[in-house]
Amino acid sequence: MDPIVIVMLLGGLILMLLIVGAPIKPIRFIGNIGVKLIVGCLLLFFVNAFGSFIDFHIPINGVTAAVSGLLGIPGVALLIVVKFFIL
Repeated sequence: MDPIVIVMLLGGLILMLLIVGAPIKPIRFIGNIGVKLIVGCLLLFFVNAFGSFIDFHIPINGVTAAVSGLLGIPGVALLIVVKFFIL
């Protein structure tokens, strides 16, 4: 799609939400999930950055980001254990 069309669609959606009003709880829930996924990606990035010294790498994809984001530090530890002992 053309970038102008995408910007116009997003602008129209924002305008519609401002006029009609957005249901707050679903948007807040989706926002919280998005923030947790981003934090999970950052945690995996730091594990990969420090793991490069010992030739250790965990791929960053949707599943690993969800596990590390929703479970936090224990999720990252779980991924490390799975990588070392199972894979």
